[in-house]
Amino acid sequence: MKVSDHGKSWLLRGARIVDPSRPREETLDILIENGRIAHIGRKPAGTRINGLQILELDGLIVTPGLIDMHVHLREPGFEYKETIATGSAAAAAGGFTAVACMPNTDPVNDSRSVTEFILRKAEEADLVHVYPVAAITARSQGKTLAEYWDLKEAGSVALSDDGKPVMDSAVMRRALEYAHSLGLPVLSHCEDLSLSAAGAIHEGLAATELGLPGIPGIAEEIMVARDLLLAEYTGAAIHICHVSSAGSVRLIREAKSRGVRVTAETAPHYFTLTVDSLRGYDVNAKVNPPLREERDVEAIREGLRDGTIDAIASDHAPHAVTDKEVEFEYAAGGMIGLETSLALSLRLVADGLLSLKELIAKMSSRPAAILGVPGGRLAPGEPADLTVIDLTRPWKVTGPELRSRSKNTPFLGWQLTGKAVLTMKGGRATYSDLPGTNSDRLAGKHTRRS
Repeated sequence: MKVSDHGKSWLLRGARIVDPSRPREETLDILIENGRIAHIGRKPAGTRINGLQILELDGLIVTPGLIDMHVHLREPGFEYKETIATGSAAAAAGGFTAVACMPNTDPVNDSRSVTEFILRKAEEADLVHVYPVAAITARSQGKTLAEYWDLKEAGSVALSDDGKPVMDSAVMRRALEYAHSLGLPVLSHCEDLSLSAAGAIHEGLAATELGLPGIPGIAEEIMVARDLLLAEYTGAAIHICHVSSAGSVRLIREAKSRGVRVTAETAPHYFTLTVDSLRGYDVNAKVNPPLREERDVEAIREGLRDGTIDAIASDHAPHAVTDKEVEFEYAAGGMIGLETSLALSLRLVADGLLSLKELIAKMSSRPAAILGVPGGRLAPGEPADLTVIDLTRPWKVTGPELRSRSKNTPFLGWQLTGKAVLTMKGGRATYSDLPGTNSDRLAGKHTRRS
């Protein structure tokens, strides 16, 4: 459900601005006119603008709009799990103004027509910017390259066979070379199927005790190593998706130290949960790559701290009840994450691992830079894509409150702290949870007219 604009001009007053592109954090006002930031500073006394909507945001944080560079919106083909409209609503509620959606739909996004369909549906929803990620290979079968130029021209911003690895090294080499010539980033799902096939959870003590087939960390790490070597050999850039293991962090860190053009992301569940979360056979905690051990969690946290891991992405993967409530080995892998990503990531700040500015960089400016899309900073003349965050807001994760069509998350019932309370895309409020407001109307003590 869209939030009313109440006019085209806004004045956001009293919030602390946390912007990775600014040298310091300050309490300033932001004037928005015609969908763009007109001024950041102090509104001169006596200034009046007809129709100006003033929001008093004392004690809150304003950041560039958050960008999730790895989500699954499921449409076309799997609308019973999620649609672009419901996924966009979940994104806006999570504080995101932009998402990049993976191509494992039905049909796979390997053609101009599918890319254009996604963009058309996103425009109809008009809640967040949706950036399609096209397939590396036709039908994501890992054999022949998709038509990259056509896909880029249609509006795809990156390439990935996410959900499936490109097993053939020669195909991956050609993909890197072709994509590099077009300036398209390649987002790699690193998994050696010969090592992970039929696995259900991380290989180790928990898998043995539960009687479940395991997936070793080297199933990820071998492919990370291969793709780093291919990137080094071709001179092309590579982005490693959903890093889950200590070995992957070490390989990426070493590659960066010798100048390989590599970036990497991880998801909140990989620095929050371990394989022990599966001891109760919770299918909502079954993901791919799997949750791993405490040492992996600690390595990922350190990788975030020292910059080895550039971005945090939710890997939002909605599944219906029918996909999950089956025998554990046959349950679909993946969890939703758009609405919990920010609060879980804010724990890194509370733990002193990252500063707030460093966290926002990993959830805004770095994803924008990796994908080559707008966003990630607040400046006059820029589109007014921004997020207002209440760092102290307590809230409980409950199914009825989640806007995603699917509810597959192991965080149901968790008490979290920190929440996006206002999301703006192009100067229009697409989500509001400010005190005294609802999702249809911005009113009450936090809002008044000039």
